[in-house]
Amino acid sequence: MRQNSSNPESGEREEMSKAPEKDDGKADAAKASGSQTLQRGLDLLDQVVDGPVKLAELSERMGLTRSTTHRLANALVERGFLTFLPREGYQLGPKLLQLGFLAQAQADVVQIARPHLEALAAASEDVVHLGRLDGDQALYLDKIPGRRRVEISSRIGDRQPLTSTGLGKALLLDDPEANWHRLFDADQAAGTHPVGYDLWLERMRSYALEGRSFDLEENEDQIRCVAAPVRDASGAIVAAISLSSAAQYMDDERMQTLSQDVVGTARRISADLGWTPGVKPSRRPARR
Repeated sequence: MRQNSSNPESGEREEMSKAPEKDDGKADAAKASGSQTLQRGLDLLDQVVDGPVKLAELSERMGLTRSTTHRLANALVERGFLTFLPREGYQLGPKLLQLGFLAQAQADVVQIARPHLEALAAASEDVVHLGRLDGDQALYLDKIPGRRRVEISSRIGDRQPLTSTGLGKALLLDDPEANWHRLFDADQAAGTHPVGYDLWLERMRSYALEGRSFDLEENEDQIRCVAAPVRDASGAIVAAISLSSAAQYMDDERMQTLSQDVVGTARRISADLGWTPGVKPSRRPARR
C-alpha cells in the first residue's frame, strides 16, 4: 500500500530502510510496521463492505484514533480502493471493481475445482463430475474416475438433459418453477426417463430447500448420484458437481450421508470463486 510522503509512519519506515544492514533490530521493526499497516488497511476494507461508513464510526470499529484511521482511509482513497462520499463516509472504490472483474476473468472453474473433485473422488471411491449450463442442457466439463468397477457412460464434453440428471437439476435450483415445467416438458418429449410432473416437482422443491439434488436412476439404469451447485461471488449458480455410482453402493441412507460431502465440496469450490456463505441471488427469470 503506497503511503503519502507526509505520513509520519511512511517517513519513519523510509529512514529505517536506509539504516545500516548490521542494525537488524531496526530493519525487523520496519518490516513489522509495514506489515501492521497493510493488515490495518485490509481490515479497514472489511469494515465498509456493507456500505458507506463515517470516519467516527470507522475509527470506533477499527479501535484506532481518528487521525490514524483518517490517514489509512486517505491512502486507500488515493489508490482507488476506497471512495469518500461527503456526509456519508467511506465506501469501496473503483479499483476493487477492476480487480474483481480481472479475478473473475482469470478464474478457470475446471482448474479451480479439480483438486476438490479429486479429493471427493478419493474419499468416496466414486465417480465425480463437474458441469455447467449450456443452453437447455448440462455440459460436462470434467470427470474424475472412482476406484469401484462401475461403468458410467458420461464423458467430458457430453451434453445431458437438465431434468433427469442430478447435475442438471443442481444447475436449476435457483430457477422459477415455470422454467422447471418448460424444461421438464421438453425433456420428456425428447424421451427422458418417464415420470409424472407432480412427483418430479415435489422432489425439485425438496432439492431447492436442501441445496442439493439426486438422480434416482433417471438418466442411466442402475446409476444414482448426489449433486450440488457451485456459485460465484455474486451468489449465482455457475456450475454443479455430482458424485455417481452404481445403485448397489448408493442406497437412500448413503445418499443422505454423501449429501454433506458433496455440498461441502461444492461450497469450497464456490469459496475459491469468491462466494461468501449466505450470498444467494434471487431466482432467475424464466428463460424462453
